[in-house]
Amino acid sequence: MPDVSVVVIVYNDADRLPTAVQSVLDQTLRDVEVVIVDDCSTDRSFEVAQQLAATHPERVRAFQLPENSGAGGEPRNAGIQHTKGRYVMFLDSDDVLEVNACRNMLEAAEDTGSDIVSGLCVRLHKDTRNQKRDEWYSWLYSTTRTIESVTELPDLFVWDTLSTNKCYRREFLIEHDLRFPKGMFYEDLMFIADAYLAAKRITLIPNQVYFWHVFERAAVKSVTNRRHEMTNYAHRLEIHRRIDALLAERGLSEMRLAKDVKFLKHDLVLHLRDLPFRDESYRREFAELSRDYLAGIAPEAYERVQPIQAICAYLLQQGDWDNLIPAVDTLINRDKVSSPLAEHDGRIYWCGGHFDDAFGRQVLDVTDIGYHEKPVNQLFLRNQLTSYRQSGGSVTLAGRITNPLGVVPPGANLKGVLEFSARRRSLQSFQFPVQTLRHEGDTVHWEAAADLTAQLRPLGIVDTIWDVRLRLDVDGVRTTTRLTVADTPLAGGPPVRPRLTRMVADRLEPHASAKGHLAFRLVSESRNAERVQELITRGVRGTPGTLAKTGYRKAKALRKKVTSGDNKLRAYHEVFSRLPIKKRTVVFESHLGKQYSDSPRAIYEEMRRQGLDFEAIWSYAGSPKDFPKDVTLVKRWSLPYLKALAQAEFWVDNQSYPLKLTKRPETTYLQTWHGSALKNMGFDQPSLKAQTRQQQAEQQQSLDRFDRFLIRSEHDVHTLAKAFRLKERTLLRVGYPRNDALVRAREREAELGHRERGPLAAELGIPEDKTVLLYAPTFRKTGGRHGRFELPFDVERFADQFGDRFVLLVRSHYLNHVVLPPTVQGRVIDVSARHDVTPILALADGLITDYSSVMFDYALLDRPLVFFTYDYDEYVHEGRGTYFDLLEHAPGPVVRTEDEFHEAIKSFESQPLDYAKSRKEFVAKFGEYDRGDAARSIVDQFFAQWSR
Repeated sequence: MPDVSVVVIVYNDADRLPTAVQSVLDQTLRDVEVVIVDDCSTDRSFEVAQQLAATHPERVRAFQLPENSGAGGEPRNAGIQHTKGRYVMFLDSDDVLEVNACRNMLEAAEDTGSDIVSGLCVRLHKDTRNQKRDEWYSWLYSTTRTIESVTELPDLFVWDTLSTNKCYRREFLIEHDLRFPKGMFYEDLMFIADAYLAAKRITLIPNQVYFWHVFERAAVKSVTNRRHEMTNYAHRLEIHRRIDALLAERGLSEMRLAKDVKFLKHDLVLHLRDLPFRDESYRREFAELSRDYLAGIAPEAYERVQPIQAICAYLLQQGDWDNLIPAVDTLINRDKVSSPLAEHDGRIYWCGGHFDDAFGRQVLDVTDIGYHEKPVNQLFLRNQLTSYRQSGGSVTLAGRITNPLGVVPPGANLKGVLEFSARRRSLQSFQFPVQTLRHEGDTVHWEAAADLTAQLRPLGIVDTIWDVRLRLDVDGVRTTTRLTVADTPLAGGPPVRPRLTRMVADRLEPHASAKGHLAFRLVSESRNAERVQELITRGVRGTPGTLAKTGYRKAKALRKKVTSGDNKLRAYHEVFSRLPIKKRTVVFESHLGKQYSDSPRAIYEEMRRQGLDFEAIWSYAGSPKDFPKDVTLVKRWSLPYLKALAQAEFWVDNQSYPLKLTKRPETTYLQTWHGSALKNMGFDQPSLKAQTRQQQAEQQQSLDRFDRFLIRSEHDVHTLAKAFRLKERTLLRVGYPRNDALVRAREREAELGHRERGPLAAELGIPEDKTVLLYAPTFRKTGGRHGRFELPFDVERFADQFGDRFVLLVRSHYLNHVVLPPTVQGRVIDVSARHDVTPILALADGLITDYSSVMFDYALLDRPLVFFTYDYDEYVHEGRGTYFDLLEHAPGPVVRTEDEFHEAIKSFESQPLDYAKSRKEFVAKFGEYDRGDAARSIVDQFFAQWSR
């Protein structure tokens, strides 16, 4: 009896069958048999199978079904009946097994007694130049693990629905009569659902076991590449219904919910992406099939998918094609705004027309995405092509650009150009003016003519695809759009004259790209074109072409290698650090290059105020906007950045330059830091205490680079300095330069007897009679990769209750962001995007915070503070811990609930007197060295000799 039987199914695949079978015969586990089942092929597949059986009579057997079953299920069922091994695996004729697959899976099955062993499947895209590979849900296979029931790991049931990357105990298959559905596509889904639920033990191994070969350009498409066929979709839905019934029968509601989520995120999306390219009859049939199934999906599933996925599913179920097709454009092109949006009762919705449906309002509500807060240059707007005409060598195009919430105002000065650019980067592009631009409410209408024959000159071989963009200027602010073809007919194509040869191409043919955008491809009507193209292809693939491509790829790889992190470090240490130090050069950085702010800014501006002669270099991460114009800007981690740091006489920053950069002895590092500490820092953190000695040594090495560390109180000495293990000679007790402005503001207020607001209030549109409150919380590890921070109170309720007296400014931590609903506009203002918090602190009449170090700075103004610590126990006791009890030392009321918060705001006017003593004690303890002269003191100590 063989250890493993591998069932290889084949239909009209005679050429690839031997390779699949050989991958089984080459297994390092020798006691393996091959059972080939031919699904009544019309080519030589069965003949090839018989030849393989004759060549390997002890290891290969071949069978043929009497008639074609129409799918892969029945051949596998027949194969199971013919197997003799203790374990069974499945293999398709166009795929192969990894050479150790059978051995690894058998060993795992024998060691654990599992009914099913599953390993990692790797998809190989055979049509791509380097056979692009992606691992099939690899997070499931990060380590070996055994589960007693699939309910322990719902993701396995939901996501890994393949039958082919698994090894089954044969007795298990026979005992439970596990069979594939006959004559149906997606038969794997049903079979593996039955198998998962029947298995008493399942083992996952991290080894690669199965190579799934993907041939997207094949003449005969696989099931997964034939989604345009309605039968394909009908079979998918039927399989899902059967699995739903199976889960309902067993009472597995959580598994059903997880499967519904996957259907909305994956299965439905695969078919929705094709809808813009299908005709009306296809869409109607698709909607009819979908409607009943979508009605059975739990509303909770819509909450667990991306908003646009839920929106598309809802609009499909409602049959709202006018809004669905644009929504699918956003589904295909993430971040595109393809709807004009609608405002209703202070919320922003993807579209109107469904406000009477509570579930529809919930799904279509996109307020939290923040579209309404973005200017036009930050929006990727849908641009629907409405007309395409060709006359001779010229094409005339027309379209309409979506205008969400009137982001393009009616009186705006509009200009535009059509840009035709070769898809390959670094090649040429050509621009044509847009003659007509007209505001039409929800859209902007445009028309343009482009004489492509006269003006567009492609090279002819390397630039065969040309993309089209419309660049729109709105009052001098630019946004770029792509032209969505949708159902606009494209016909003909203007003649062109390639620079290299017209024998390869003589015409531009319009088409819709994979993402639905207008593009042109070079084609030829010449009878000799195919022959010429064949000769060129042969030359490109021959020795000269191979050498040229190899050289290009090596150069590209070298460039990538040179700019990799490791090689940048080598460049810094082995090249740039050997260059001479540039005297009077200072590299400034604030918050990892994200801002022009804080104490580095205050020091820089004091140096400029004193008229010193020096070269200022500022690092930036992201956009260089809002950084000074009279400095050299270098992008963080770029080679110019590393070179500047290596040659600088001074480093000035408030957080840390890259940890692995060794500071040269001739360079002085002034570390201003960015706030006194409430929460444990440095080596006082449990996570750092748990590090190995080597890890701690590496961390200490980066901290030892500090030549001077700014101190604003003895509290900093006992906390930050101790936690960073800094020597006493490093400490500079001068206060924070960023706080000089706050000290001066307090002194001037005392001198004048009233508060001066300054220009920022007018810039923000704050009325004179309104009291300004600032909400500035600390960093929260929430909001996913985009760092969205959920406000801990109902901001609309706050605005309604207090908007007549107060304007609330909201400033999130620089690693977070907030989204405000449009209903609070003017009453609540997001100031998070402003680089420097100091002018905002100076403007605010009161501060609301939690654990942010901004409390220590704001206290210098001697104005009211409110501490909204809604998650105090979790933050203090479950986090990294704190240096002191905020409840005991807070110089203002500490509140835990929204109602308590509102009560504190109601009594705001009494707080200046109620907490005056607490504020004075707080400043004495935490800000004793903040005297208003820190920047001048530092400049005098380190840079005074640079006077002109």
